[in-house]
Parts: sequence; C-alpha cells; structure tokens
Amino acid sequence: MYLREDTRRNKDGSVVTYVRLAHNVRDPEKGHSRAKILHNFGRKEHLDVNALKRLIKSISRFLLPDDALEVQVQMKHRGRIFKWKKGRSYGGIYFISALWKKLNFQRILEKHIKQRQFSTPIVQATFAMVANRCLAPSSKLAVTEWVEEDVFIPDLPMIDVHILYRAMDFLLKYQKELEKEIYWTVADLLNLESMVILKTTGTICPR
Repeated sequence: MYLREDTRRNKDGSVVTYVRLAHNVRDPEKGHSRAKILHNFGRKEHLDVNALKRLIKSISRFLLPDDALEVQVQMKHRGRIFKWKKGRSYGGIYFISALWKKLNFQRILEKHIKQRQFSTPIVQATFAMVANRCLAPSSKLAVTEWVEEDVFIPDLPMIDVHILYRAMDFLLKYQKELEKEIYWTVADLLNLESMVILKTTGTICPR
C-alpha cells in the first residue's frame, strides 16, 4: 500500500496531478500485478495534509515505538534515513530530582557544604549516587559510566569516580548531622508522628 501521483493533461494544456492511496494486486487474466486505487485524496494542490497526518497517526498505533519514531523522522527529513546514535533516559531522573528538591535534600547538603567551603561538586555527586541506587544499583566506578552513557542528568554530563569518593567521605564525616536534619525535614513535610523511647524504663513518650 502506498501513495501515488497520477498526472493528467487537460485539453487546454494544463497539467493536473492527483494523489491516491493505491495497492498492488495480481491480475489473474494478465498474469501481472496492477495498481488498485483504494482512496482518492484529490488534486495535489488541494491536498488535505491534516487528513494525511491523521491517517499516519492512526497507522502508527499498530507499530512498535521505535518503528513509529523512525517513520516520523523519515517523514520530517523527506525520506532521508536518520539513525539515532545514542539516547539516554530522563524520566526516572526527572522524578527523583523533583522528589529530591521537595524533601529539601539539596538545600540541606548545600548549607553544610557552604559552611565548610567545599569546591568539589558534592551535591551533584551525591544526587548521582542516590539516583543510581534507586534506578540501577551499581558500584561507584560503574556510576561514572551510567551517568555518561545511560541517563541524562542536567548540568552533569559526566562525573569522575574520585569525586564520588570525596562525596562519600563528606557524607560519612557529617553523617549524624545530615541524618538528623534530613529526618526532621522529612518528618515535618510528611507530618510524621515521632516517638522518643527511653531505654532505662522502656516508656514511650510522644514528641
């Protein structure tokens, strides 16, 4: 099935081109295939382009996502073959980034980093490790390749493994302070009911 153009010359010498949807069928009498017109879209200069777009969109529903994308790209580039060299995922990163900011993790880290005047991009490195742990847990060395090849993290096209190790050193050194502040931030945001357990008597006291 394909679109074909049929040109006809009128008596006055003018040329008219019609666009039709055709399909080749075998003629049992003549023993060869012939074009069978399934639909006439009318004259080329009056062609309803939006109708063609709706037809393509309807057909694309039955294609695999990659095939549908390839067809759309070829149409956009007028039939020239266009191949993707590389693609990186962003959906998971977008969600984690929004949650990261909503829970104020970025603000908490930035505050401690500014107080101690770190020049290493600790926040970006920490986010990369957290995102990796959520989406594709792997070693610190593998995180560098994951950031560069598999996902798109805005403002972080790549990360050196040594920066990840420095970020880990920072997190371990100030672990108690960070954990305490993060806990109370999350508790306030989520309206969590906190309890204090007294080990000496075993009594549970509401906060």
